[in-house]
Parts: sequence; C-alpha cells; structure tokens
Amino acid sequence: MNVIDKLKKEWFLVGMVVAIALATVSSDVGKSGGWIHLDMLTGVGVAIVFFLHGLGLSPQAIKAGMTNWRLHLYIQAATFVVYPLLWVIFGEAFMAYMPAALAFGFCYLLVLPSTISSSVTMTSVGKGNVPGAIFNASLSSIIGVVITPFLIQLFMGVEGVELDLMASVLSIAKLLLLPMIVGQILRPYLVDWISKHKGAVGKVDKYVILAIVYNAFCDSVENGIWSEFSIGLLATSIAICLLILLFMVHLIQWGARRVKFELPDEVASVFCGTKKTLAAGIPMAKVIFGTDPTLGMILLPIMLYHPIQIFYCAILANRYARQHEGAAVTN
Repeated sequence: MNVIDKLKKEWFLVGMVVAIALATVSSDVGKSGGWIHLDMLTGVGVAIVFFLHGLGLSPQAIKAGMTNWRLHLYIQAATFVVYPLLWVIFGEAFMAYMPAALAFGFCYLLVLPSTISSSVTMTSVGKGNVPGAIFNASLSSIIGVVITPFLIQLFMGVEGVELDLMASVLSIAKLLLLPMIVGQILRPYLVDWISKHKGAVGKVDKYVILAIVYNAFCDSVENGIWSEFSIGLLATSIAICLLILLFMVHLIQWGARRVKFELPDEVASVFCGTKKTLAAGIPMAKVIFGTDPTLGMILLPIMLYHPIQIFYCAILANRYARQHEGAAVTN
C-alpha cells in the first residue's frame, strides 16, 4: 500500500515514464500530423498553462521582492552566465562522446530559465525569501524568452542548427508571455475562482507537459532516433545531470556566504539559481527546434534533470527549514 501511495504522490514522474513507454508502441497515434493531431492540441494547452500562471502571480508579492538588487543579480547570473559557461567548458566533450542530439539536449538544459512554481515552493519550505523568489523566478522566465534562443544560436549554430532568432523570440513571446500578460490583466476578476480550484488548476501544466512528451517521443520513435541510444548512455546522462545540480548547489551556497547573504536570501538564491524549467522548456523547444525528428532526445536531459532537482531540492529545503528553526531557538 505504501508503494501505491508513493506512486500516486509522484504520478507526474510516473506519467513521463509511461508516456515514453507508450510512444515506443503507439508512435503513429501521437506523432506530429498523426490522426489525433497532438502537436496542435498541445499548442493550445501551452497557452492555457501560461494564462493560468499569469492568473496565479500576485503583483503585490512581485513588488515586495523587487528592491533586493544584489539577490537579483546573483540569481540571474547563476542561471544565464554560470550554467552556460559549463557548456563553453565541456561542450566539446559532450559532442565528442554523445550522439549530437543528446549533446544539444545538454546545451539546451544549461541555457534554460528557472522554474516559477517549484522555486517558490522550495523557498517557502526552506523558510527563505519568498517575495525575492517570486520576483526572480518570474524575471528569469521573461529574460529566458530572449536569452535562451540567443544562447542556442550562439552555441549550437556553429554545429549546423539553423535558427531564426527573431522569429523564435517572437514565437516564444506569443506562446508564453502573451497568455501570462492576459492572465495578469484578468487576475482581479478571476482570482477568487483560481483560489477555489487551486488543486485542479495546479495539475493542468503537468497534463500538458505529458502530452508534449508523448508527442515528442512518438516523433523520435518514428524517425528511429533511439537506435543511437543505450542503457549505458542513459545512466551516463543521469549521472551528468546529478553532477551538474550538485556542483551548482554547492557553488551558489559558497558564493552566497562569500557575499554575506542572510540565510533567507541564500535559500532563495539556491532554489531559484539551480532550477531549470520543464514547464516552459518543453514548449520553447517545440518552437526553437520545430519538427526536428530528434526532439525527443534533445528533451531527455531536462526530463532527467527535472525529477533529480525536485528530489534533491526537497531534501535541501527540509534541511534549511531545520537550520532556520535551530537559529530561531538559539535567538
């Protein structure tokens, strides 16, 4: 019974595994242009998800976090400078020892913006600076609309990836930012409805992500991309994701203490600075890489990184919470 309860609690992670498994046996159903036209349905779903994100963002909380400029610079530098530097340093090794699509996937992982919901949630659990986390996670998503396609062009363009930068930025802005802005405009009228249906609304983005994952892997199976893959390569990819996360967590902690952040700001910087967004990352990939038949493999690193970051950061958040309680008792 405990196993069943655990699976129910982690239904989203289980769902991603099921989506990949289903894609291997029913790729003709979920492929782009297939008989259910899943690629078109997911486009509508993404717009709904970010409309709901816009409804859920409190302007008051964002304003409350705006003044701590040192925290903002620190977090955004971690997300859009330090992570991409890892590709600059190790990118040639990735390209030499991995299939090109998987190496591109790690490049894509490293240039993605932070998450919103889980960054704020983990900061709250860890007794950190929640207004600062809300502001920075939101800012990261907005900056990422421009920076992520730019860095993809900078790093991957030399490897033969053709990208119309301006078209990608505009497409991502329409896909993500426009629905968020509409959601913010309508928030005063719909905030009570959102509060009443918070549980159901919170699952919509996960359903859409599962549909996109299924569609992407159906396309990959149809094009035979998994012939380049092996269990050993999967294990190596998981290990690399874990190493990236552990390195960044400890680097950000070390830096936060060197610049003398208070503990709440350290907590916010760790959870906003180490997260990479699956919710925005998968739709953005659909725009940036279009109908690339290797999209499934490109998405694999962020799909592996996502559960690893959730699991490890949950442990870390509880550790920070105990540290906060110990400090309160001492004082």
